[in-house]
Parts: sequence; C-alpha cells; structure tokens
Amino acid sequence: MKGETVLIIGCGDLGLRTGYLLQQAGWQVHGVRRDPSRLPSVFTGHVADYTRPGSLKFLAGLRPDFVLATFNPPDRSTSGYVRGFQQAMGNLLAGLGEHRPRHLLMTSSTRVFAESAGGWVDESSALTNTDPWARAIIAAEGQLLSSGLSASVIRFGGIYGIPGGRLLSRIRRGELCPASPISFTNRIHRDDCGGFLAHLLRKAAAGDALRQVYIGVDNRPAPRYEVESWLAGELGMTGDTVASQVVEPTRHNRAGHKRCHNRALRESGYQLLYPDYRVGYRALLRSL
Repeated sequence: MKGETVLIIGCGDLGLRTGYLLQQAGWQVHGVRRDPSRLPSVFTGHVADYTRPGSLKFLAGLRPDFVLATFNPPDRSTSGYVRGFQQAMGNLLAGLGEHRPRHLLMTSSTRVFAESAGGWVDESSALTNTDPWARAIIAAEGQLLSSGLSASVIRFGGIYGIPGGRLLSRIRRGELCPASPISFTNRIHRDDCGGFLAHLLRKAAAGDALRQVYIGVDNRPAPRYEVESWLAGELGMTGDTVASQVVEPTRHNRAGHKRCHNRALRESGYQLLYPDYRVGYRALLRSL
C-alpha cells in the first residue's frame, strides 16, 4: 500500500490522528483546512474553506486515491450545520469533478438516529426527521451515498480524550447531571476515532469491501450520571464538593438517550484501544 494518497478535508484533530497513522504506513497525506500552516510538515497542506462554493475545485487535479471528509459546522446554528455539512458535501463532490477516488469516508454522528427513549440502535435504525441539526448531517450523508462513488459514513458517538475538555471541567466544578431520568450516552476516545478511520482506509486500499454505514462507539453505552459520578470519584470529589445538580441543555439531551451497537466496527477487525469509558478516562487522567 506504499504510495497511496489520502486527501483529508477539514484536517483537524481527527484528520491529524488518521493522517499520522497513514503517513507512518507510507501514505502520502494531503490536508485541506482554512489555515494549513497548522498542519505538520509531513502533510501536504492546501488552503480552502469547504463551506464556500467552488473552494474545492482543485481536488480533481490532485486525483487522490482516497478521501476523508471530517466536516464541522462554522457555528452551532441550524444554518451553520447546513453550510458545514450539506453544502460542504456538495462542494466536495463538485470539486472532485470526474475523478473517482477508490473510496471516500465521511465522519458523521450518532445524533442522526431517531431513537430518543434509551433503546438500542444499529446502522439500519431509523433516522430522525425532527432534529434540524441532524437533518443537515443526514442530507450530507445522502448526497455522498447516492453519488455513485464508493463511500462510507462513520457515525461517531461522543468523542472524548482532549485534556481540559468541557465534561472534566464541569465535574471539577462539582456539577453533575441529575441521576434521573436516566439518559444513556455513547462514547469513543479520539485515538480510537483516528485508529478506526485509518483501519477502514487501509482495508479499502487492500481491496476489501466496506459497509456504507458504521457506528463508531466503544463497547459500553452508559447512563450519563453513572459516567459523571464515576469521574467525580476518580477526581477525588466528595459529597461536600459536589454542587447542586445541573441539567445540561435540552438540545443535547434530546439528541442523546440511545444505546448504540458497535457490531460492525468489531466485525471489521478493529480492536478498540479503549473499550469503555473507564479505561479511556483513566488513561486521560493519568496523562494530565
């Protein structure tokens, strides 16, 4: 597979992690972002704002073997999600022109699923038609999967692993979500996100057929309160230091409360570095 080329659109944290793994395996990595000066020297950087029409017209000339799209909205409004996902995908497909990469991956979100009552979902489960943020992501997925190109989307759960992240900061302030009603969450460490994406691209390069949809989560969905109270204990918080319980914004709760199967991830042959939140957060806390 030496000499394979991958083009990473929106080459932020997940793109960097995936790109490093592939570069170490001999791949040529191209990264597209608004400020390519922040890319490592072993990547070939390209400046572009993928939310702008015509911004990716140079892609056809690069003729990458593989493409990884790691879109993010420019802001958290519904219009921001439309620009950052739906319009961005249209710009990507237009920029490729007649070039047909051997495979394209798009990072998506488990938010797209309709389930909101704590039930189990897999890759074939129904998608929401009531969440406008998720609908923009679903529209981008639909454009890609109906494009006629060989492509897959990976619906990641809650990505963690950043030192000083929002959750740990809130727990350190003594703020925990309420114990009831139960709200299930699904997580995956950012190292496993990069590892799984690189794993899929290597499989595609080897000629293996990929599924159109994967769920990217670890092995253990867990109630949010269980995770937060366990973290409080790991951080040495006591009853005296835990403040009044704080309810997270309704929008986030409505987008969650489901349990996601990762059977397709495991069947792909990928071995999770952090199979559940306790293993992952312990590793993170040791690194602080």
